[in-house]
Amino acid sequence: MTPSNMTARVTAATCALVALLAAPAGWLGGSTAALGVLAGGALAVVNFRWLAARAVAVASSAGVAGGAWLVGAGLRLAAFAAACAVLLALEWAHPVALLAGLSVLPCAVIVEGLRAASRER
Repeated sequence: MTPSNMTARVTAATCALVALLAAPAGWLGGSTAALGVLAGGALAVVNFRWLAARAVAVASSAGVAGGAWLVGAGLRLAAFAAACAVLLALEWAHPVALLAGLSVLPCAVIVEGLRAASRER
């Protein structure tokens, strides 16, 4: 499985699971819970795709130097933290719902990784 194929599969799985979780979250916790799950999932997907693109660039011959990778990682995490802070400070997203949305992506990565490993055996 290529890195772009893995990234696409993880993105699709995460988006589907987040959409499924947003409806019950909205019913149980209102609009802030639904928005929290959706925003958490969106932030996780954007963060993952940015990280995957940079990892592919570094692994290829057109890779960047270590210092540039470090600066890029710092900027990525700063943007991620700022987006989370804005969502929570303006009370647009419930903190638990935001965490639930963020937690979907690691589960999708594990499932897709295990699925890919079982195909290669």
